[in-house]
Amino acid sequence: MKRIIVPICILLLSTPALAQTRSRTTTRRTPTRTSRSSADETTTQARTNGATKVADQIKNLTTFLYLVGGIAKELDAQIAAAKPGETSPTMERNKAKLRSSFADFRVGLDQLEIYFRSTPGLEGYYLKLAGSASGAASAEDLAAAGRFDQAGRTLLGVVNRLTDVLLQMR
Repeated sequence: MKRIIVPICILLLSTPALAQTRSRTTTRRTPTRTSRSSADETTTQARTNGATKVADQIKNLTTFLYLVGGIAKELDAQIAAAKPGETSPTMERNKAKLRSSFADFRVGLDQLEIYFRSTPGLEGYYLKLAGSASGAASAEDLAAAGRFDQAGRTLLGVVNRLTDVLLQMR
């Protein structure tokens, strides 16, 4: 009986040992997106959208400034050639269009400042952008006074500010 019990005990004790010798493999888990990576993507997307809006404003302003120089010189020549107190309807229409364009730029820059101030991820750039709309408002006031050349020079300062913001965003 002892002869049978000893082999059975050895057999029973060795069974768990055999089960433990088998090699284990680990499965690799694919990394899941964390809230941090999606927040980084959101910030990157907001920065890209903001930079695009700033670049569009720069393009529009520089095109306008290129054209306003010639128009302002032509208006000045027409004013100089006109008799005192006499203006043509065409000249008044051109002045009104210019004033309207300056007002449109002020509105666009106001909207851009609001967008930067209210969009998460762009608040830090807002500090550099702040004042662009007030520069455009100054240019609008100068245009309303008929000082189109000086108004254009004021808008050049706004373009410089926008360019600085764009450089900071890269």
